Amino acid sequence: MENTIDPINKRHNSWVTIILLNFFGWIFIYADRTILNPVMPAIQSEFGLNHSQLGLISSLFFLTYTIVQMPFSTLADYFSKKWIIGLGFIFFGVMTLFSGLVTTIGLFLITRAMVGIGEGSFYGASYGLSSQVLPKNKLTFGTALINSGQAFGQILGTLLSSILVLQLHFHWSTPFITISVPTVIVGLLYILVIRDKPFNASTKPNHSKTAIKSIDIKALFTRNLSCTYLMLFASIYGQIVMITWLPLYLIDYRHISGTNVGWVASIVPFIAIPSALLFARINDYLKNTKTLICILVPLSAISLIVGVTINNDMVLLLSLLVYGVTGKMALDPLLLYTIKINAKNSQLAMTFGIYNFLGMIASIIAPIMTGFLIDVTKGMSISFYVAALLLMASLVCFNFVKYEAERD
Repeated sequence: MENTIDPINKRHNSWVTIILLNFFGWIFIYADRTILNPVMPAIQSEFGLNHSQLGLISSLFFLTYTIVQMPFSTLADYFSKKWIIGLGFIFFGVMTLFSGLVTTIGLFLITRAMVGIGEGSFYGASYGLSSQVLPKNKLTFGTALINSGQAFGQILGTLLSSILVLQLHFHWSTPFITISVPTVIVGLLYILVIRDKPFNASTKPNHSKTAIKSIDIKALFTRNLSCTYLMLFASIYGQIVMITWLPLYLIDYRHISGTNVGWVASIVPFIAIPSALLFARINDYLKNTKTLICILVPLSAISLIVGVTINNDMVLLLSLLVYGVTGKMALDPLLLYTIKINAKNSQLAMTFGIYNFLGMIASIIAPIMTGFLIDVTKGMSISFYVAALLLMASLVCFNFVKYEAERD
């Protein structure tokens, strides 16, 4: 049933190759995002920003990232995925370089918005690639391996920024310049390594109105898919509150300084890597996705509340460990598996694009909402409470998801 216009030459593109490329893709996407977090106080001081304005930096980035999800994902179902990802990476690498070169907050906001556009090329096309080549018995585990790049990227970005700026006292722009070069290299690797099958008459893009009308809108918003979209929204909201504002919370409210900020903030992605792989492997064997999600989400919500409610460093560390085990990184392969078995194969990249588009709306709202709540309440705890409440509300909806046999 798959009628994608970008057939992948499986003889030359093993699933291991695709996993590695997508893994490194996520590393540099998340490294680019998280290098901002430890240097937020320096940016706030240099440009004289309040917390709401500080949150606007991430919200604007995620706004452009989210807006382009659907156009890029739709193109990925009709044209070459490797070129969409490759050129997108090169563009966002160059814009990351410019993020470190500009000298005004206005230009910095513009470059970060441009980075969001470049990164927006990745999601739908990359999961479209991996879904085409991954064996069914390795689907969840392979997806978890790819997603583990997000955790490695968080670690890389957080530690790189903490070491260069907080410990070695380089200017806050240095991490942006540093990470831009390998980002461009990853884009070139997508273009050079992946080989498409030659186009022929049967795979030639059809730009007719008939082809456009063939998009099944109803199939994109079934009950199962809609509830999964909402679950992703809540998990992303919690993750953005955690990874964006945790360094500032550690500095301002727990008085942790230097590279210790980076190491403590990296606890979540460190523990998330084996956790996500473990739950993915369990799901591949047991196919009991709903039960796993219903266990993980309440534990994740509790960890968000306890860590900021009890003023004890050991409790905070334990809460971060629990969130790392049960948070978004652990949920991702389970939710992606749910999307894969409920999506039409002919609209696979588009469905992944909508899934990420609707989920990433949370990433637009969370930074500026958190900044606003900090300015109003003069504290950060309420932001974590809101994230936990959203997780539990979405879990109620997710209980209406029914798992059926995989589609062919």
